[in-house]
Amino acid sequence: MLFFRKLLPCWCLLLLSCRTTLSAHDFFTSIGQMTDLLLTEKDLVTALKDYIKAEESKLERIKKWAEKLEALTIAAAQDPEGFLGHPVNAFKLMKRLNTEWGDLESLVLSDTTDGFISNLTIQRQYFPTDDDQTGAAKALLRLQDTYKLDSNTIATGNLPGATHKTLMTAEDCYELGKIAYTDVDYYHTELWMAQALKQLDGGEESTVDAVTVLDYLSYAIYQQGEMERALEYTKRLLELDPEHQRAKGNVKYFEFQLEKQRNASKDDANKQKEPEKKETAEKKPKEKKDKKAFSLIPERKKYEMLCRGEGIKMTPRRESRLFCRYYDNNHNPFYVVGPVKQQDEWDRPYIVRFLDIISAKEIEKVKQLAKPRLRRATVHDPKTGKLTTAQYRISKSAWLTAYEDPVVQTINQRIEDLTGLEMDTAEELQVANYGVGGQYEPHFDFGRKDEPDAFKELGTGNRIATWLFYMSDVSAGGATVFPDVGASVRPQKGTAVFWYNLFPSGEGDYSTRHAACPVLVGNKWVSNKWIHERGQEWRRPCGLNETD
Repeated sequence: MLFFRKLLPCWCLLLLSCRTTLSAHDFFTSIGQMTDLLLTEKDLVTALKDYIKAEESKLERIKKWAEKLEALTIAAAQDPEGFLGHPVNAFKLMKRLNTEWGDLESLVLSDTTDGFISNLTIQRQYFPTDDDQTGAAKALLRLQDTYKLDSNTIATGNLPGATHKTLMTAEDCYELGKIAYTDVDYYHTELWMAQALKQLDGGEESTVDAVTVLDYLSYAIYQQGEMERALEYTKRLLELDPEHQRAKGNVKYFEFQLEKQRNASKDDANKQKEPEKKETAEKKPKEKKDKKAFSLIPERKKYEMLCRGEGIKMTPRRESRLFCRYYDNNHNPFYVVGPVKQQDEWDRPYIVRFLDIISAKEIEKVKQLAKPRLRRATVHDPKTGKLTTAQYRISKSAWLTAYEDPVVQTINQRIEDLTGLEMDTAEELQVANYGVGGQYEPHFDFGRKDEPDAFKELGTGNRIATWLFYMSDVSAGGATVFPDVGASVRPQKGTAVFWYNLFPSGEGDYSTRHAACPVLVGNKWVSNKWIHERGQEWRRPCGLNETD
């Protein structure tokens, strides 16, 4: 017993030393840092099992004591006076009641929880916050919308490319619906409360009851204007709980409103009986409108379509102009003997991919350097000109300088050799890891004319080009898409893509507006180099026309 009580504080100290680097901020924005949480939970489970062993050992001793006394008292109760007539029995009774029962009391009152509770309290400061839970929940809803997934597909874990399938309980679905409800998102409230109800109807045991789920579900449906369905669910609620006061009032209200609607529809009956030909004639323009070009679709829809692999496709004629080649950048000495593999990804804007351009060993080193420094990714606020976090960029990033490790210097030199652009004025290598549903919505890498001070503090001009390494494969989602032109570039570990943000004239190329699609399944690591104008004067000649 004493052994276990000494062991638990040791576990506490061990876990504390192992987890001091955890940061309880925005865990959901980086899968890489969330892996530390799994290790923390694993250690806590080990400590919990040690605590259970200590409790079992304590109870086993009490049980043996009780069994011994039970046999003794049964024998003594048959002839109490004769039993106590034996002087040894009389002595042992005095001893038991005076000493041994006191020892048993101390054993029962001994607390084996100290070590585990201390450990849990220490670790709790590194646990995710309410914001993390809410952020992860909203990420699931975002994935559901972007990839057009029904609630049952997510709840059963049948996501494309998923190898570790996990079922969501009715309580999980309920909590997701409640978070949507708090956000006044009645559409998702309905979807997830309906899923919770479906699982409860299927016989799943849960701490959540159907009455509570139906209460949320009927209200969410009512808020979306579907009075009749809201009434049906409210009546079902009353069948389960006839004394539910709010439901009683809602039934009367819904019935009253539906009756008003029916009366109003009778008055409009003549209008609804107009010739069908006229309706057909009015619909024709809408049908034509639906066939308008991809470019007229709202950007958000184009972005989501491209993330799903839909949208504009390159014509066979244009596609025939894209080539694969061995590339040495005009006989660069480093690549004359061993040129790299390069392939065209898109023609306008011109996007190329370099294959096998960063090794697995280099990737692991870059991740090792970046992981302890990962912080919530920021964006330039056009109003203030300062860096700030934004809900449309869900990831964590770190910056690596060339002088801190040879591998970073090697990578920078490789980019310079293959692009022919000066790296001294480029920004540091940025490493990013995307979180749950990690994304970066459509944006420009360069500063526009209405942002004259976007990179003023750097003193190196605008961002002339972008180089993007893919340091992991992604099972599903996570593509880099260009909504204005319909281009979609899939992550492929060990490759890099490159494009110019500015025309040779210095004008911004607005067709380079791009986005990182939400990661549906997998862990996305990238690193990028933003190359600036200064120092390129003799490396990329200026153009005289605006779009040269």
